[in-house]
Amino acid sequence: MPSSSVEAPPTSEPEALPGSRRAEGLWGGPKVALAAILVGAAALRIVGVAYAHPFALFSPDEQSIVPRAWHMAHGGGLDPNWFDYPSLLMYVLAPFQAWEPHPSYLAARIVVIVLALGAVAAAWWLGHRAYGGLAGVVAAAAVAVETTHVAYSRMAVTDVPLTLAIAASLALLVSGKIELGGLVAGVAMSFKYPGVFLLVPVIVAGWRQWRRLAIAFLAAAVAFAATSPYFFVHFSTALADAYRVQNLARQGWLGFEHDHAAPIAFADRLWEGLGPGLLVCVVGLVVAFVRRGRADLILGSFVIVYFLDLCTLGAHFDRYVLPLVPPLAALGGRFRALAPVMLLLLVVPLTWTIREDRRLTRNDTRVVARSWVERHVKQDTRLAADPSLPPFTGFRIVKLDLPLPSEDHPDPDRDISRLRLQDVRYVIVTGAVADRVVDAREHYPFEARFYERVRKLRRVFYVPRDAHGLNGPWVAVYKL
Repeated sequence: MPSSSVEAPPTSEPEALPGSRRAEGLWGGPKVALAAILVGAAALRIVGVAYAHPFALFSPDEQSIVPRAWHMAHGGGLDPNWFDYPSLLMYVLAPFQAWEPHPSYLAARIVVIVLALGAVAAAWWLGHRAYGGLAGVVAAAAVAVETTHVAYSRMAVTDVPLTLAIAASLALLVSGKIELGGLVAGVAMSFKYPGVFLLVPVIVAGWRQWRRLAIAFLAAAVAFAATSPYFFVHFSTALADAYRVQNLARQGWLGFEHDHAAPIAFADRLWEGLGPGLLVCVVGLVVAFVRRGRADLILGSFVIVYFLDLCTLGAHFDRYVLPLVPPLAALGGRFRALAPVMLLLLVVPLTWTIREDRRLTRNDTRVVARSWVERHVKQDTRLAADPSLPPFTGFRIVKLDLPLPSEDHPDPDRDISRLRLQDVRYVIVTGAVADRVVDAREHYPFEARFYERVRKLRRVFYVPRDAHGLNGPWVAVYKL
């Protein structure tokens, strides 16, 4: 390990290169620029926050997290009895569910937007401490407009809070605050298990400072235990849940069967979020391993170890790359001469984000289908419904399971004869599931045959994908 990785951090901001103060002045000073960036970031994220309200159609994970947070706030205790994710986000959301008569996805999403703005500020802090004020402005601007970060900022799921904690931990580490960096790494782990990869830059920052390194590791363990205590109360069950979820991500997920290899797929996800600015960030990463300064090694080690873990996954969700965005953006902001270019390139993801925001001002096709069912189908009728649909209140529902690559036995309810025996009168299917099954029929032959047989039934309602004035997948209702 190069000796530069253990040198004491500078006590003040890195010395500006010639012309850098003039460049920073173009943006009114880093703190003024940060304030403007935060206002813009909030505006981008607040659009669509109530999309399909009161239903959780953004992400199925919202349906796992928010009701548990609501239950905690209404006398259910702090034990989530569920460990697909750690508990911290549920604890953060719970106080804001206290005055809600039912689980409120809108209230939870607003809390996550606040955390998302914290991630923008933490990216500024990270860039500022690593490479100076202008780098902080670039890093904050990149996170503010990054398309995937904006999208998940309005979802009550774990990925944006994880990104906030990672940016804050890295900022502390590059500032030489190893123990506090370890503490926040434990908080990151308590938002989502992949936060454990922060321990690598903790080791880099504390190399040969064994006492401080030991305290940092202890602080991480204490922070995780304090914010997800029932993980240890139900240790064997929690460990099995965490392993199952991580293993499922490695095996793959419906819709990724024909993706490129993981390195290419995740590079593409980064491009979809950052656009051509990603090229500047990659150059910054390469330069980091050439120069190998303290901040270079801390940021570079996290980016590399986290991306290597992504390369083992078969499920290539765009949200998985979010923890990479703040360190990559800080590395992209290290070039003072290229900072205006980098900021100009961020116009590309900004336009993508605005385009997606406009879609979220429309009603969802699945809500339209639900309204049709409520108007035209008698209450207490038995329905079979795909995943990714809103709940059908007042009806007896046969919930069709989401097909998964690792399943040995398909859902037996995906059988027309069996549904008739269960007195099911209508089958409601959506392209959010059906299209992905049909596209990978070699992996899901049983489910693909089910959809083929459903299409032969009498269709009584249909709304196409992104119908005029609407947003969302196609939905069809068939009568048995």
